Amino acid sequence: MLYFLNYKLLCLIALEVILGVDNVIFINIISDRLPEDQRRRLRFWGISIACALRLAFLGLISWIIKLDKPLFTVQGIDYSWKGIILIVGGIFLIYKSITELYRNTQPANDAPDTPEEQNYKFNQLLLEIILIDIVFSIESIIASVGIVTEKWMMYTAVIVSVIIMLASAESIGELIHQNPSFKILGLCFLMMIGVVLLIEGMGFAIPSGYVYVSMGFALFVNVIQMMTQ
Repeated sequence: MLYFLNYKLLCLIALEVILGVDNVIFINIISDRLPEDQRRRLRFWGISIACALRLAFLGLISWIIKLDKPLFTVQGIDYSWKGIILIVGGIFLIYKSITELYRNTQPANDAPDTPEEQNYKFNQLLLEIILIDIVFSIESIIASVGIVTEKWMMYTAVIVSVIIMLASAESIGELIHQNPSFKILGLCFLMMIGVVLLIEGMGFAIPSGYVYVSMGFALFVNVIQMMTQ
């Protein structure tokens, strides 16, 4: 029994960490559009809000579970608030990934932004990060409810993922900033996650293992390629 509980806890921690790292990658890619000082500030607020939302939603587990109840049915598919949130979040993630990929393939604009333009861009990007933080946070809590019923396991997994998010944010940010290939790869990962969220929101289950194994293999190939250059 103890072994089974530990196995479930480890699986839940692994899932929460993966979702947390995905969140950190999105925040770092978005913040990379800003000057160094604002980039650090946006990264700090984005990670802090993501962690705070995860901890806050833990106290709203009973309410979040109700989000899975069907609201209406279309073509035999039940849609709930959870599904709607995942669909909207998936579409937004796909849109942001495509627009960022397009922006990174265009010639850089060397003209500096005015302070007013920088503040407007900062607030706009912070709002985008908050929206995706909400989606990832709700998805992480729903995922934990689907794996375990013991609340102490949920709290443990979320707290561990929050600690790892805070510890890895700076390193991931520097890696993405110094290696454009990792930024492109991260955007492709986020686009894939957006597609998964969209499909799951429509009621079709996709085994997470297939998605993350393929992403891990792509990362491995990219690292090997960098080492040979």
